[in-house]
Amino acid sequence: MKCMRCGREAYKSTTCEAIEMEFGLLVIRNIPCYKCNECDEVFYTGDVVQKLEEITERVKQLMQEITIIDYAKAA
Repeated sequence: MKCMRCGREAYKSTTCEAIEMEFGLLVIRNIPCYKCNECDEVFYTGDVVQKLEEITERVKQLMQEITIIDYAKAA
């Protein structure tokens, strides 16, 4: 896959995202992604974006001040 930012080669990897929400902070670990070798830009496929949205919606109902979720276990 090519980086949409700089055009260099991107490789499969995982990443971690911290999302500020109304009730606190949601941290999602081990998210599958593509990372650029050159500029370190991170890209998600459409199915990963959809799963992240689903996880975020589920967590809203259970949210505490800080919530840490493993993508692989929640997807």
